[in-house]
Amino acid sequence: MRWLGVLPFLLFVGLFLLLPTMHVVVGAFRTADGAFTFDNVLALNQASIINAYWLSLRVSFFSAMLGCAIGFAMAAAIVFGGLPRAIRSPLLTFSGVASNFAGVPLAFAFIATLGPVGLITVWLRTEFGINLRAMGFNLLSAQGLIITYLFFQIPLMILIITPALEGMKREWREAASVLGASGLQYWRMVALPILFPSLLGTLALLFANAFGAVATAIALTGSSLNLAPILLFAQIRGDVLGNPGLGYALALGMIVITGAANTVYIVLRTRSERWLK
Repeated sequence: MRWLGVLPFLLFVGLFLLLPTMHVVVGAFRTADGAFTFDNVLALNQASIINAYWLSLRVSFFSAMLGCAIGFAMAAAIVFGGLPRAIRSPLLTFSGVASNFAGVPLAFAFIATLGPVGLITVWLRTEFGINLRAMGFNLLSAQGLIITYLFFQIPLMILIITPALEGMKREWREAASVLGASGLQYWRMVALPILFPSLLGTLALLFANAFGAVATAIALTGSSLNLAPILLFAQIRGDVLGNPGLGYALALGMIVITGAANTVYIVLRTRSERWLK
């Protein structure tokens, strides 16, 4: 009876996570006729595929780094900055919504705002003579994709790191002050070393979050960027040039990378929680 309450969750995980993952893993080692093969995995050693993975890794890393830095600053302002509850509560609520806002709606919102004829783009050009396109900014590029990803990376960072900041004991800061440490020394020698596992683990989680963001990348850039998710979509959508076996192998590579990043997050998160208890 104790397991009855979690049975729907276990069923959901099995049907929509474990079974599709196993289907991808098995499909990566099968031919169109169902025979076992390593050709799909070996086919990943192509220049276009390696470049796609490398570009995806760069976009994911930089969006995770910026998301961590900006989100940490905002979370610190929430916890230690003395923000009134009238600002703090809506900000945390918005972070919970924005961290799950992705895909076609997010891509459309940024195209309508920062696209070639977006609201802010046209306003800057007509009112101030600032031509973002002439300055080299292009939303439909890796740079634009990083900026778009920040919309859900920063809120996710705020949601994850805020409990860790709230877990910092006041006695630690008081002890550092009694010993003559300045605020900067406290952060450099006490707070940041304690928070480092949480920060590094959250960075890994944000990296995995960006690396697996398929719908946003496709909706925003189409086929103009050689990203791993876009290349995967091209292989499995069923056109003449599609190769489902190679698509499964591409998906397997993405599963391995995101799985490794999530494993790092779980391990480091567990270590940080020992300090904060």
